[in-house]
Amino acid sequence: MPIDIKVPSAGESITSANIARWHKADGSSVRKGEVLVTFETDKVSTEFESPVDGVLHIIVPEGTEVPIGTVIASLTEGALSDSPAPAPTPTPTPASAPSPTPVPQPAPTVVAAAPVAAPIVTRTEIAPVEAVTPVHNDGRTTRKKMSMLRRKIANHLVNAQHTAAILTTFNEVDMTAVMNLRKAVQDDFTKKYQVKLGFMSFFIKAVVQALKDVPQINAMMDGTDIIENHFHDIGVAIGTEKGLIVPVIRDCDKKNFAQLEQDILDYATKSREGKIALEDLQGGVFTISNGGVYGSLLSTPILNPPQSGILGMHTIQQRPVAIDGKVEIRPMMYLALSYDHRIVDGKEAVTFLIRIKECLENPTRMLLEM
Repeated sequence: MPIDIKVPSAGESITSANIARWHKADGSSVRKGEVLVTFETDKVSTEFESPVDGVLHIIVPEGTEVPIGTVIASLTEGALSDSPAPAPTPTPTPASAPSPTPVPQPAPTVVAAAPVAAPIVTRTEIAPVEAVTPVHNDGRTTRKKMSMLRRKIANHLVNAQHTAAILTTFNEVDMTAVMNLRKAVQDDFTKKYQVKLGFMSFFIKAVVQALKDVPQINAMMDGTDIIENHFHDIGVAIGTEKGLIVPVIRDCDKKNFAQLEQDILDYATKSREGKIALEDLQGGVFTISNGGVYGSLLSTPILNPPQSGILGMHTIQQRPVAIDGKVEIRPMMYLALSYDHRIVDGKEAVTFLIRIKECLENPTRMLLEM
């Protein structure tokens, strides 16, 4: 008896999904555990694996958006064909229309719904899928449909601009002390903890200390109420080959530098393997976006609602600065804090950013929470 393959539920707010890619052709023999199809919703992209050995019969083609629960294919269990058809190949983009260069974004966050058990085995990826979509080319331009995930990111960023009074304040930090400390302890640190001491753990610790000193930043609006958080779960942007994701590191105030670095490394590994879970992206109170890894000198990051603040890191650049009345060349970084001016006053925002600057320029003080 054929087994129906239906579009599974992926959360209460998701009503439809796009068939981004069939990994097997109609009539192909498939083995249990092989990836059959990739679905794309406005939340996540998900690969679905075959529950049994059999022959695939495709009903709905690629590029079609269908309601949740729709039967899109069937599997004839056990009836393997003698000469399986080759897997479909993506439609090539015409050479006359070069692919656009990706522009680094200020930590766009995928808003994920709680996962619901699916009737077939799934493997979730929080990154845009290179789906086969209808392409129209007139020789001068190429038009193709925006993916559901990209539409969701676009709406999320626009809504942030429309629903919050976003203002950005800037400062710069001398990274000499952090760089010298890393250089002095790196070998011993790596030997003891089996993980390198990076820059991000310093910034996380500085943000945590600043949130404690200026708790108004660690708050969010809920209607006419203000909710002040008393925990420190920080979202950290991680660049991957498939896109930018922002997993949340939990209880950063309770972890040491090695634990923070290990969490970052674990998330990077999970993202490469497509194993980031929906809950990994939820619940942060503040976000750190590092455009400096792409060479950005200065930017104004966009808030990740309902959070009230996001810190933008930038590239470290050797610049002349005045030190005790003398000009010296120092490794300098511009910092940008975007915040929701509805609940955060300018004085609080500036104080917060200066607190981060003080922590980074005197990193040993962070160990004493000073």
